[in-house]
Amino acid sequence: QVQLVESGGGLVQAGGSLRLSCAASGTIISIDSMGWYRQAPGKQRELVADITSIGITNYQDSVKGRFTISRDNVQNTVYLQMNSLKPDDTAVYSCKAKILSRHRRSWGYYWGPGTEVTVSS
Repeated sequence: QVQLVESGGGLVQAGGSLRLSCAASGTIISIDSMGWYRQAPGKQRELVADITSIGITNYQDSVKGRFTISRDNVQNTVYLQMNSLKPDDTAVYSCKAKILSRHRRSWGYYWGPGTEVTVSS
């Protein structure tokens, strides 16, 4: 089986920074894309940023220049460095990864349970 676990969320003042981590573990053969999504109260889940296995990144316009996604392919971990945080960034942040697992013997998308980020004004 495969598990994704996020960490690093919390309460921060506007203008502050947080670094989120998401570690994948289990019967992993290979990981393709990894990404961060967020869902604010009363809103739909949206893509924040994603990164391919070779490091090509993509960002939502509202976080460009403030957030940086990166990954460690040895540790099977994806990070999201969030700077200049705004109250509008308040949400539950979840990671998603496309993983080839020995258990399923096929590619599949896996989600972590999420970590809460609250930005106070």
